[in-house]
Amino acid sequence: MPAEGFTTCLWFDGQAEEAADYYVSVFKNSRLGRVGRYPEGGPGPAGSVMVVEFVANGQKFVALNGGPQFTFSEAVSFQIFCDDQDEVDHYWNRLTEGGGEGGPCGWLKDRYGLSWQVVPAKLIGMIGDADPEKAARTSKAMMEMGKLDIAALEKAYEGE
Repeated sequence: MPAEGFTTCLWFDGQAEEAADYYVSVFKNSRLGRVGRYPEGGPGPAGSVMVVEFVANGQKFVALNGGPQFTFSEAVSFQIFCDDQDEVDHYWNRLTEGGGEGGPCGWLKDRYGLSWQVVPAKLIGMIGDADPEKAARTSKAMMEMGKLDIAALEKAYEGE
């Protein structure tokens, strides 16, 4: 991978390769990259996967098999901006499958415990509208949802 920009490193406990394969299968514009293995005398078993480079939705990542010392928390999440309900449904369904769980307001945790926000692209404009009543209605509707429903958000925004 090129040296410019930045890469997000995701810490796993033995599932780095599995997770990289999974994320590449979920997102468009994705691919696997190089795989690095632990050498003899390293902190992991010799020959086992240490790191996997991958691109998901055009973003660079490294999945690291670092061990059980660290886990994911909601303090960091990835936002996926979606153009329509089909995209919202796709990402919500794929990222909650296999042990993931939905949360409030479009947030979810995937099977590895990584937090995501599946967000209709138009939502930011709706909740930031100059008309405080429209913004408040939309925000209230969003707060009552798990997976976000674009049609219901639009109705709230319009006051229907």
